[in-house]
Amino acid sequence: MSKRDYYEVLGVPRHASQEEIKRAYRRLARQYHPDVSDAPDAEERFKEINEAYAVLSDPEKRARYDRFGHQGVEGIGGAGGVAPDITDLFDLFADLLGGGFGRSSRRPRPRKGRNIQVSVTLTFEEAVFGAAKTIEFTRPAVCPRCGGTGVEPGTRPQVCPTCQGRGEVRRQVQTFFGPMVQVSTCPTCRGQGTVVTTPCTQCRGAGLVQETVRKVVDIPPGVDNGYRVRIAGEGEPGAYGGPPGDLYIQVRVKPHRYFRRQGNDILLHLTINVAQAALGAEVEVPTVDGPAMLRIPPGTQSGDVLVLPGKGVPDRRGRRGDQKVYIHVEIPRRLTDEQRALFRKLAESLGTEVKPQGRSFWERLRDWFSQ
Repeated sequence: MSKRDYYEVLGVPRHASQEEIKRAYRRLARQYHPDVSDAPDAEERFKEINEAYAVLSDPEKRARYDRFGHQGVEGIGGAGGVAPDITDLFDLFADLLGGGFGRSSRRPRPRKGRNIQVSVTLTFEEAVFGAAKTIEFTRPAVCPRCGGTGVEPGTRPQVCPTCQGRGEVRRQVQTFFGPMVQVSTCPTCRGQGTVVTTPCTQCRGAGLVQETVRKVVDIPPGVDNGYRVRIAGEGEPGAYGGPPGDLYIQVRVKPHRYFRRQGNDILLHLTINVAQAALGAEVEVPTVDGPAMLRIPPGTQSGDVLVLPGKGVPDRRGRRGDQKVYIHVEIPRRLTDEQRALFRKLAESLGTEVKPQGRSFWERLRDWFSQ
């Protein structure tokens, strides 16, 4: 039976890069390795994949194959089935069976500590202007008695009896290419090479104790519900010499009696009487900066919005939004005799004519688009 094209075997185009060829080989080798594949032709496919990779991974052999086909590589590593680079096989078998083969496994890598999250509640004004808040939380800390070793002072860790201090264990496994040595982290000492036989009496061998931390943190101006403040390095300590985690402060803002927030603007609903609406007035209104005077123009209607510039929430550059005042004109339900007489006199001067309200511009535009 004639051999299949090597590019077809690996499923790559003829212009594929060396990296693409390597990725294709690793994927197919993992799929068809006889130790993990149930396919009836797994062994033959695996040989075919190795033969193709042995040629296409070598620039000189690949050039001869591209020019002369299978005949160009016979006897120099193509038909002979020369195995690919052993370094790649080590990585491949580590993926297939776990651990390294014939290599020294690494000790545990430095690992960053876990982050801590606490919540803080602010008033509306504190969220606008920022505040210094005292928070309290617990976190693991290095044991002061043993310095984080977990060993009782005056004693020493013992050499691990399982790995004899190497931090790794080896076992022989049978592979398609014959017996090979698998190297993995020692399960007894977890790669440390030593075990604690006399644990610290304060931390019981953990190397860590719980501590209560009180800190004053600065909450920046302009925060809102759900905002998180990050304080680097204030989380749990790292493992194996890794850096500590971070502290995240989750912000919750209490609702205000009068104010509501919309982006960087503050909204206020204000009720005025008919005289103030008709004649205009100067009224005092609350703001986050304290009371401020607001001018009510004559003829103000319910639903009008008046603006107090710069009385809103600051952005990251310190520029503040506005306070928007939504006007509601209140019609009195109960009148004194004097007020009733005055309204009757006003009614006589205004007349009795009524004007049906036509559709607004926006309503007409909406109807037009819905046709």
